[in-house]
Amino acid sequence: MNIKTKARLTCPRCGFVQEVRMPTDRCQILYRCVNCKAMLRPKEGDCCVFCSYADTPCPPMQKEKEALND
Repeated sequence: MNIKTKARLTCPRCGFVQEVRMPTDRCQILYRCVNCKAMLRPKEGDCCVFCSYADTPCPPMQKEKEALND
């Protein structure tokens, strides 16, 4: 599996969509929207803002999912 490191993150407050590079070695729990300046936090049960608001889960979750499928 090829791990994706970019995602389209959508702000739940203003709807602004931005392509963001995701960290490959950790989950990111805080992200400030560049449009409305809202501080995004993961939804309950999600590990990070990418798993909650992006079109692609974070690299650590991609790796975990791959390991479960092996």
